[in-house]
Amino acid sequence: MENEIINKVSQSGLITIDLEEYYPKGERVLFDIKDLLFQGLILREKDFREYINNEDWNKYLDKYVAIICSTDAVIPTWAYMLLTIQLEPIAKKVVFGDLETLETIIYNEILTKIKVEEYKDARIVIKGCGKLPVPKSAYVEITRLLRPLAKSIMYGEPCSTVPLYKKK
Repeated sequence: MENEIINKVSQSGLITIDLEEYYPKGERVLFDIKDLLFQGLILREKDFREYINNEDWNKYLDKYVAIICSTDAVIPTWAYMLLTIQLEPIAKKVVFGDLETLETIIYNEILTKIKVEEYKDARIVIKGCGKLPVPKSAYVEITRLLRPLAKSIMYGEPCSTVPLYKKK
């Protein structure tokens, strides 16, 4: 048949990695200590411990929590630790930092579990332009993990890619 349509993308041997497939479900929450400061400047231990004892921590059940203080106040390290003690048993994950840091840490943990050896000498397309907020750090990390093994790495969609790396 001379008018047969051939799908060259499916025959190319490209392996597509879609980082959205690794995106873990669950609400992300920012816990900002600034709301607990006296006059927006000082963390008073007695008041902070009272808050810790009276707070309903179950509202953080199965959530990803990032702990920060968004003001220039000096927060003692033990305050972050005390919050972590309350959150760790019920939250999916607790980190120090903003929501971007949270996503970076979540993805780094996930990506370290990928069996990258399976991609030895593979032609890889790392899919972009998705619907979920995959952090740029995840793209950097997957590239770092795959570069020593892959035959080539591209970014985009199999029908329209940006070449990034080709083994010599």
